[in-house]
Amino acid sequence: MKLLTGFLLLSVTTLAQSAPVPAVSGTWNGIAISHGQPVPFALTITGSGSNLKAALINGPASFADQPQASSVTLDGNHLVVTFSYFTSKFDTQVTGDTLTGTFSTATAKYPLTARLAAKPAAVKAAPNAPDIHGDWEIAYKSVKDESAWQLRVTPDAANPARVKAVIQRIDGDTGSLYGVWNGKNYTVSHFTAAGPLLYTFTPQPDGTLLVSNMLHADLATDRQQDLVARRPAEARKENLPAPTDTAEQTTVKDPTVPFAFSFPDLSGKLVSNTDARFDGKVVIVAIGGSWCPNCHDEAPFLVSLYKQFHSQGLEIVNLSFEDESQLKSLSGLHAFVARYNIPYTVLVAGNTDQLNEKIPQGVHLNSWPTTFFLGRDGLVKEVHAGFAGPANPQANEALKREVTELIEHLLSEPAPVRSASLKP
Repeated sequence: MKLLTGFLLLSVTTLAQSAPVPAVSGTWNGIAISHGQPVPFALTITGSGSNLKAALINGPASFADQPQASSVTLDGNHLVVTFSYFTSKFDTQVTGDTLTGTFSTATAKYPLTARLAAKPAAVKAAPNAPDIHGDWEIAYKSVKDESAWQLRVTPDAANPARVKAVIQRIDGDTGSLYGVWNGKNYTVSHFTAAGPLLYTFTPQPDGTLLVSNMLHADLATDRQQDLVARRPAEARKENLPAPTDTAEQTTVKDPTVPFAFSFPDLSGKLVSNTDARFDGKVVIVAIGGSWCPNCHDEAPFLVSLYKQFHSQGLEIVNLSFEDESQLKSLSGLHAFVARYNIPYTVLVAGNTDQLNEKIPQGVHLNSWPTTFFLGRDGLVKEVHAGFAGPANPQANEALKREVTELIEHLLSEPAPVRSASLKP
């Protein structure tokens, strides 16, 4: 009997060890469902065994050019792809060449299915596509009181059947959206580690575009958001306001009072604007959170500024407002810091609902990110709302030039002479 039991155990172990490992390397072309809308995605996986890597592919970018997953694990048929810097992941089952499961973020979960292919799905467009390339303005009075958004549409150099679009809002841009003419409208989308986004652009007889955000859903009705885009010249003819200047969105209550902050760092140590390290320094105070896509766009630029100007007297402080669920472990914020090798000070300011409570000097402070530029005297010299990222190259380069020139100017000013009675 013992011999039989041992034989059975050995047989089960041998079968388990010899069970075929599902093939997961390649590109998984799939659909995720958000607010009832199908959003395409392409998840590319490379490597094998414990050396799997993954990235979400949008547009013509290569695997190496896309933000890669923090980890990829395959346990039997259970495939998990984690993007810890956005607190998001694919949690799926592999059955042959089919992938089923969910993509989840800190606040949402999307069911999905995908098929394994050798390469991303081919891009096909309907004939007689109208030309919508160029700049547009979307009239929109949002809860942030911005006056309009900018829509920029460019040809996709890799595939003329496809367009590339980006919408610039006061918080920042949407990231690159890719799509084709389907005979009725251009359907453009992306699926990133932050989640899905889906728009349609429908040309109208009067020369405008009907811009529909298919995922801007009323929670009760899943109603899409429909807006009108006009060429800038036409918007001016109709006396519609241009997009809000990002330097005019937020101000401070009293510009003669030093900007104050006092929050713990990631080790729990309290850091305040009155600390000696900030005395007589130019300080960038960047308000954001690890959940915020535009804050991810801003971080590499802040890192480059710090490396370029820290030795000349620049300090940078990130005041991070995290989702309530993240405040205990701060895993997303730790991953955010690690992803960009952030060398400057990162402080935990609170949850996202506490923005105005924790930053009482801000007036009309409602954009993620918002960046305060402090002179050597500790006073706010400028405030910039949002960040134009790489998806909007023209605006991104202009912003970088403007900020760099501002930092150089502030650093050129002499540090204030402290009264003898104030010296430590």
